[in-house]
Amino acid sequence: MEFTAGLVWLLVAAALVLFMTPGLAFFYGGMTRAKAALNMMMMSFIAIGTVAITWVLWGASMATANEENFFQIFANPFSHFGLHNFTEPADLLKTGYAATFAIITVALISGAIADRAKFSAWTLFTPIWATLVYAPMAFMVWGGGLFSADGWFGQTFAPVIDFAGGTVVHINAGVAGLILVLIIGNRKGFGKDPNHRPHNVPLIMLGAAILWFGWFGFNAGAAATVEQGGLIWINTLVAPAAAMLGWLVVERIRDGHPTSLGAASGVVAGLVAITPACANVSPLGAIALGVVAGVASALAVGLKFKLGYDDSLDVVGVHLVSGLVGTVAIGFLATPTQGAAGLFYGGGATQLVAQSLAALMSIAFTAVMTFVIAYPIHKIMGFRISEHQEIAGADVSLHAETAYEFGVTGHGGSFQPLHDLITGKKTAPAEAIEATEATTASKESVQA
Repeated sequence: MEFTAGLVWLLVAAALVLFMTPGLAFFYGGMTRAKAALNMMMMSFIAIGTVAITWVLWGASMATANEENFFQIFANPFSHFGLHNFTEPADLLKTGYAATFAIITVALISGAIADRAKFSAWTLFTPIWATLVYAPMAFMVWGGGLFSADGWFGQTFAPVIDFAGGTVVHINAGVAGLILVLIIGNRKGFGKDPNHRPHNVPLIMLGAAILWFGWFGFNAGAAATVEQGGLIWINTLVAPAAAMLGWLVVERIRDGHPTSLGAASGVVAGLVAITPACANVSPLGAIALGVVAGVASALAVGLKFKLGYDDSLDVVGVHLVSGLVGTVAIGFLATPTQGAAGLFYGGGATQLVAQSLAALMSIAFTAVMTFVIAYPIHKIMGFRISEHQEIAGADVSLHAETAYEFGVTGHGGSFQPLHDLITGKKTAPAEAIEATEATTASKESVQA
């Protein structure tokens, strides 16, 4: 079978979406403290390893349209096990494209528990969550399941519009992140320690740029026509641009100054919001949607301090909130030229009700299933590192590495002194490091 233009574009789009996960690693890595940057990036990279294999073995089978399904929630895991009966290039490409969505959805969750999660527990969590939460959600929305035109929900209310993953990706990841935070608990000094700040803002900006670049494949990869692809491209341009401006206005009014972190976060909020609606709203609708998402997420990220939950890198404030904004807004802004019309275009409240109910049902499903997966892991093997490991830093404690060298012998390149820091054994280089850190801490105390 020869490649058609559509298959070539799908091949490129799949590569763009896969590139988003390393981009997310940069984005999240810059947002953490320096002593946990590598661990944060590793949490994204390990998701590529575990979820890619899970998807090929049984995840794709669970999410693919199939008459053999469990109450319209997921399909038979063994119907395409190992992709043994996927012989057409189009089948394999579509499966690969879908796999990249599963990978980044899992990786997104990690930002909520930055600085304090056991790498081993996270590694175990990723394939189980992809199997029991992501694959069923993908089937319910895109695979002919519950929320589709053929499903009970779709026939009772209306088929849910989610072109690229408002419910499947962002609401899903945001809720999962919140549940993990509630199970694992807050970081030591949360809300009090001024060092809980991003350590590398340029890295954040680089990550946001890669995410925006890859998002054109994320949203437009499944475009059916050139016209639809053009609409999606423009919407994916203007929604995050408007969200960035909205976020910066909130910062300027609330805090007195716009920030680089706010600009990057606003871009991501707009990308999240336009994801489900990218093929169903006009460019003007995309701009309005972006502004609302940017303002809503900018306000939401501050709630964690008032409510007392330590969503380290604002997965809840950005992905859950903007995912909800984008999903529900379709009920207002969907244009009749793309199918179902929203309330503002004379379509009545039918689609709005369907979008809102689907969002609520998705929240409930993900919350329950994430708890069922994570709580036993936490109780059996522990999902959180020790207080000593958290103070020393997840990079040294879990990986025997540091992201940067600051001129102290062995601090970044030699594994032996790093191992000494973990075990408590004193060698000459380790003693030098400890003495240097003690002197620095003393100077900071005097200055304070």
